[in-house]
Amino acid sequence: MVKQSSAAGLISVQKRWPLMMLLCIVLSTAIAFFIGASFSSCNSPDDNGNNNFNTPILSFDSESSASQKDENPLSFMKSKLVLLVSHELSLSGGPLLLMELAFLLRAVSTRVVWITNQKPAEPDEVVYSLEQKMMDRGVKVLSAKGQEAVDTALKADLVILNTAVAGKWLDAVLKEKVHHVLPKVLWWIHEMRGHYFKLEYVKHLPFVAGAMIDSHTTAEYWKNRTHERLGIKMPATYVVHLGNSKDLMEVAEDIVARRVLREHIRELLGVRKDELLFAIINSVSRGKGQDLFLKALYEALQLSQDRKLKVPPMHAVIVGSDMAAQTKFETELRNFVADKKIQGRVHFVNKTLNVAPYLASIDVLVQNSQGTAAGGTMEIVVNGSTGWLHPAGKDGVKPLSENIVRLARNVETRRTMGRKGYNRVKEIFLEHHMSHRISLVLKEVLQKAKREAR
Repeated sequence: MVKQSSAAGLISVQKRWPLMMLLCIVLSTAIAFFIGASFSSCNSPDDNGNNNFNTPILSFDSESSASQKDENPLSFMKSKLVLLVSHELSLSGGPLLLMELAFLLRAVSTRVVWITNQKPAEPDEVVYSLEQKMMDRGVKVLSAKGQEAVDTALKADLVILNTAVAGKWLDAVLKEKVHHVLPKVLWWIHEMRGHYFKLEYVKHLPFVAGAMIDSHTTAEYWKNRTHERLGIKMPATYVVHLGNSKDLMEVAEDIVARRVLREHIRELLGVRKDELLFAIINSVSRGKGQDLFLKALYEALQLSQDRKLKVPPMHAVIVGSDMAAQTKFETELRNFVADKKIQGRVHFVNKTLNVAPYLASIDVLVQNSQGTAAGGTMEIVVNGSTGWLHPAGKDGVKPLSENIVRLARNVETRRTMGRKGYNRVKEIFLEHHMSHRISLVLKEVLQKAKREAR
């Protein structure tokens, strides 16, 4: 989420405006809920034909969404058959985003089929739980291999591949039928790491109907890297930012629920009412910024002590641990906490689908993002207004620590950023905004697929 492309991002969250408001001071790779809208072409002036690499990047700009709340812009997808192919099924951003899309489509009676290309060899509780959640919502779950998967791909009106790695499924399963399916494939790409630029993953990318990417910078990165490193051309590329789910916003707007959740989680963590709680919510893994956040927190604690500043006690919660696996990276994090003697201030919480209670409990979100200041969806954060952006990697640690202290000292800054961030979310980052923006892409891709089928 190696060069540690981790800009640092803080999202100020006051009691009345919980974290769902995205008032970021952002780290470095994107969160799982944001959007963009409106169709504006960002074509390069050099795009004179099909033989160059200046593929147009089409933007669904957040500021210009005209979607109406009472209309479902995805209603044209009713009864259509959509196959969703995920590289894995886990509590990480890519699979959860694809699941959210599956549920949006099911809400308009789209026939949705899900395939997970790589599953653990042994029974996995997370996979089982997520598959059950999908089946409960009417999503059909198929094995990645076998004739039924091939038949579904051939019959589908639309096939959505999720992440670059999912490209391996095309040849492995479809084999000689792959070229019948490519014209109706929308490839949803989130990655920005160099090792994803391999022909074995993306050799079919130029021949699909389109690519959907989460930010302008990521889209430009893919366009340039595929050209320079692989000598291939991107297909029509659509930039679509994401949005907060309806469930999350319902909690955000329910004063009683927020208060109950806030008090419950803080009591479990041992954080008192008058203490400040910072959080980073992401699967704990190298490159997702938890190490940088903990270093910044420790520096902030040292700064406030050295300068004899009057600040409330500060705590941090790391949501996204894997208590069973205890990876080398998580062990390093825990060792850092122990070495710096801040065990009483840092709390590790297992990864979970239900993040709303933690969002309600915290005061400030520090969000890792390959996007934002490190090169992604910077429109999520209005720097200095709804949060602060920080440089990527180690360069962001010091300014992040300074801003942690700044927020700890100034309740009015937290409250103001929280209010502005919440208003921004309601204006352009709600679920119906996301449905509108994605609907524009799906219409384009379906029309293209129909033309190819003639």
